[in-house]
Amino acid sequence: MNIYKITDAEPVDFAAGELKKYLRMMMPDGGDVRIACDRTKTDGFRLGVLRDFGIEIPEEAALGDAFDEKLDDVLHIEAGPEGGIIAGSNPRSVLLAVYKFLALNGCRWLFPGVDGEVIPLQGLKAVSYHQMAGMRYRGQCNEGAEAQINMLETIDFAPKIGLNTYMLEFDVPMAYYNLWYSHRHNPFKEPEPLSPDTVRQWKRVCETEIAKRGLLFHDMGHGWTGESFGIDTKGGWNAETRTYPEDVMQYVAMVDGKRSLFGGVPLNTNFCMSNPDARGKVVQYVADYAESHQNVDFLHIWLADGTNNHCECPACAEKTTSDWYIILLNEIDAELTRRDLDTRLVFIAYHDLSWAPETERLQSEKRFTLLFAPITRTYTQSYAVEADADAIQPNVRNHLVSPHGMRAALAYLEAWQKVFSGDCFVYEYHFWNPICRDPGMMALSRCVAADIQGMGRHRLRGSIEDQTQRFGFPTGFPIWLYGMLLFDPSLDYEALRRDYFSHAYGRDWERAAAYLEKVSDMFDFAYLLGDRGGFLCPEHRKDFDGADALFTDMEAYARQHIVSDRRAESVSWQMLVHHARYCRILARCCAERCVGNMEPARAAMEELRLAMARDEDALQRYFDLGLYCNRMQPFIQ
Repeated sequence: MNIYKITDAEPVDFAAGELKKYLRMMMPDGGDVRIACDRTKTDGFRLGVLRDFGIEIPEEAALGDAFDEKLDDVLHIEAGPEGGIIAGSNPRSVLLAVYKFLALNGCRWLFPGVDGEVIPLQGLKAVSYHQMAGMRYRGQCNEGAEAQINMLETIDFAPKIGLNTYMLEFDVPMAYYNLWYSHRHNPFKEPEPLSPDTVRQWKRVCETEIAKRGLLFHDMGHGWTGESFGIDTKGGWNAETRTYPEDVMQYVAMVDGKRSLFGGVPLNTNFCMSNPDARGKVVQYVADYAESHQNVDFLHIWLADGTNNHCECPACAEKTTSDWYIILLNEIDAELTRRDLDTRLVFIAYHDLSWAPETERLQSEKRFTLLFAPITRTYTQSYAVEADADAIQPNVRNHLVSPHGMRAALAYLEAWQKVFSGDCFVYEYHFWNPICRDPGMMALSRCVAADIQGMGRHRLRGSIEDQTQRFGFPTGFPIWLYGMLLFDPSLDYEALRRDYFSHAYGRDWERAAAYLEKVSDMFDFAYLLGDRGGFLCPEHRKDFDGADALFTDMEAYARQHIVSDRRAESVSWQMLVHHARYCRILARCCAERCVGNMEPARAAMEELRLAMARDEDALQRYFDLGLYCNRMQPFIQ
């Protein structure tokens, strides 16, 4: 069997290697698979971009705007047991087409790592497939307590579920790596200190793996408002003890009459945006970064994290924060143009920047993409709702009330879209806080599906998830679903549910799915999110009456299924054994919390943390203990 590369590009090289690997796994006695570069061949598997096969490129993208060969993915497959054409609109699309060909021949990737692979022992069948991705931006961003192996495995996993984008937040993402390597939430592990140089090197490894697959690389985000002035933001959201000289602090935002680090946290500290010298420093810092990081496809220019933390000096007060932001973005654009850099810039509607500018406009929209980040939204409503323009609150500097409901959040988006006609996509948080608030994952999964299928009506062209890099506990379904639906939002939720669970749990998959549905119903996603009017909810107490029996039964049932010919099935049932044990404790915690018995609730949560910590080596790839402890802390306060 032969594979011929028709297009010379690194992602096509990688695609050929992946096709060879999985063909050999499917047919282990089928002999070698040879790879060569040869445009003249008409036999074997031929891999390349559409143009090299003379296949027409579409004029329009999925949502009706102009087709962009670099951003938009079209997959084309006419192949069978003897070979054929596997092609895409760009080199990355060729890799996606290889995975689609394999998926249509029975392969599945259920969660990151080799244990998440389901590769059948069978011959190939003929596939005829031609499809454009329904969403242009389909990706994830690093978050949570991440080990380097988690990063590499999620990068590898992303295109296998149809994603095309990967974002690395921060120049040196110490905060996320330290959350894992410090083991601060696990008393049974010793800390493993990391240096910034090590993390910077690991980020370069991640960038290399992203490029190997042709994924669109999004970089940075927060940090510019400190690093541009020599203020170290690598500590993340921790308060800083060091002091900075006056020639640095003169540029820091004045809040409550003084220029100081906001709450002591550099990452949450803005700068005096009316000061042209201060803006000039940010402009030069961003331009220098863009010039020395030309592997970046999209550079995110965000202000400080947090809210109500902008400069209150008289000059800054003359314009809204968003107006000053547009002025800054225009100046960055001008400097990049002067340096002949074509880096795309992403600007964000987030917290205080949720309000659209009143007077300023981008002078050249072509370079820019808008990122809508509704971090304060509720997850009991979806993007299927309509915007409520009356919900927009007054824009009063440092006295802002962020939108909560989706109808309100979408009103702010519509206001931005009135002053910006370019691409807009979502920065979402399903797999950051909400993933910790649905122990069964099924309410979250339905939320993900409704959100993606409702995005198009608001001219949203996709999503990047701010998410843990460790998932699969108790199931990887919501993130697998996320990839499937971003590529094709028309797919049926129930069919996808059946597909995932039957591959993950085998012949008794319906029992596993029904169990997780019961868990989601019992704990109540809306309650754990705090959307029932808070966590004091005595009527919820009765929902936990059958908890002990449910979890005892599932633990025993799952243990009987651990031995399986398929590794993915074995791991999936193992996760349910752990899950049932933990949920028994969590149910006690919630039963006490909802009636206001705080001490027993806290004691149960601590018992749960220690139980998870003891098992963390077994769970490391699938469950993010550090993120879970951080995000559940408000529940027991």
